Amino acid sequence: MSNLIEVLEKRGFIDQVSDNKIKHLLENPTSIYVGFDPTADSLHIGNLVGIIALYWFKKFGHNVYALVGGATGRIGDPSGKSLERPFLDDQIISNNIKAIEKQLKFILGNDIQVINNNDWFKEINFVDFLRDIGKQFRIGPMLSKESVKLRMESEIGMSFTEFSYQLLQAYDFYYLHKHSNIILQMGGSDQWGNITAGIELIRKLTHKTAYGMTFPLLTRSDGKKFGKSEEGAIWLDKDKLSFYQFYQYFIRLPDSDVIKILKMLTFLDIKDIEALENEMNSSSYESNTVQKILADEVTRIVHKQEGLDIALKVTKTAAPGSETKLDKEALIAISNDMPNANLTIDEIIGVKFVDISVKINLTSSKSEATRLVKNGGAYLNNNKVTDPNLKITQKDLIDDLFLLFGSGKKKKILVQVIEK
Repeated sequence: MSNLIEVLEKRGFIDQVSDNKIKHLLENPTSIYVGFDPTADSLHIGNLVGIIALYWFKKFGHNVYALVGGATGRIGDPSGKSLERPFLDDQIISNNIKAIEKQLKFILGNDIQVINNNDWFKEINFVDFLRDIGKQFRIGPMLSKESVKLRMESEIGMSFTEFSYQLLQAYDFYYLHKHSNIILQMGGSDQWGNITAGIELIRKLTHKTAYGMTFPLLTRSDGKKFGKSEEGAIWLDKDKLSFYQFYQYFIRLPDSDVIKILKMLTFLDIKDIEALENEMNSSSYESNTVQKILADEVTRIVHKQEGLDIALKVTKTAAPGSETKLDKEALIAISNDMPNANLTIDEIIGVKFVDISVKINLTSSKSEATRLVKNGGAYLNNNKVTDPNLKITQKDLIDDLFLLFGSGKKKKILVQVIEK
C-alpha cells in the first residue's frame, strides 16, 4: 500500500479525522505528534496504539514527535476520568518523563523526537496567557466538550484546574505548529475535544489550517478495557512487568480479540493477518496458534528479541509436561521473569494446595481452588493435582527451595521458601 491513510484504515487505526484533505496532505512529508501523560514511570499497553501510529508515520517518511506533558501532567487530563487525578510531585513527574523518553526511544529508535511542554509553559506569564490565549476560547464550546459534560453531570463535578486543561493542550498544538511546523496531532478518541480546540486556536491566531486524527481506544469484546489484567496494568517496562507476564497477557486473549489486536499492535502484513483470520475460522485450526504469533510480535516490538527469548524460555520451563528439568538453577534463572511469592517452611509443609493457592493469589478463594483441581486445571511443579485435599510435603520442594504452582497452562506462580 502506497498511501499511509489506506494502511491505517485497513488496520483499524482511524476513528475521526478533522478534514478529508488529510489523505492528500500526507502524500508529502509532514510533521505530526502524539502526546503522552507522565503519570507513571512507564507507559502501558493502551499507550502502545499511539506508539505504533508514530511508527507508521515514521515508516512513510513523516517527521514524528512524541510530546510528554511535563506541564500538563501537573494538572492531569480529565478526558475519560470520573475523578480528578491526585497531583504528582514535580520531581516524580521529571523522573517519569526521563523513563518514558527512554522507553519511547527503545521502541521507536533514537531518532524519535521527544519533547516536553514544560519547556515552553515555564516561560509563560499567567496573566499574559489569559489575555492572549484565554480570550480566544468561549465558555459555551468548552462546556460542550464530552469530557467536561460528563464530569459536570457527576456528583463530584470539575475543578477550574481541570477545566483549563483543554486550553493548555490547545496551546501545545499552536506552539508546535508555530515553532516546528507540526500540522497534525493524533491521539485516542477521548482526545477529540482537546485536538479540535488546538485546531481552532491555530486558525484564530495564524489563519492557517491544522489537522487532527484520532484512533479508537482499545477495548475487548467483553467490554473490558484492553491492557488490564487481574494483576493490574500491562506495563511496557520490564521492571514493572516481566517479559513472561507481558507475553502471557497476549497468549490469554480470547479468539474474538486477537485479529483486531494483530492489526493494531503489530507490523505483520495485512494480507498475512487476513490469512490467519481465515485459518482461525477453519475446522483444522489449532487453538491458541494466532495468540502465540501475536504474543511473539508484540513482545519483540516492545522488548526486542532478547526479551522475547527470555519470555519463551520461561514459558517453556513453566509448561506442564516440559522437558526442561525443574531444578534450582532453572528456577533461579527464570524467577525474575514470572510472578513470585515468598513463604516460610511452616506456611508450606503440611498445608493444603488449595490453601496456599489462595494465599499466593493463584485463585481468589478456596472454593475456586477446589474447582480448579476437580476440573483438571491445577498443577504443582508441572504435575497435575487431582486431590483437593493434597498437602505439601518436604518431597514436593524442588531443591528444598521452590514450588511451582499453576492454574491451567498459562498462569504460573513461583513460590520460594524463605527464613522465618
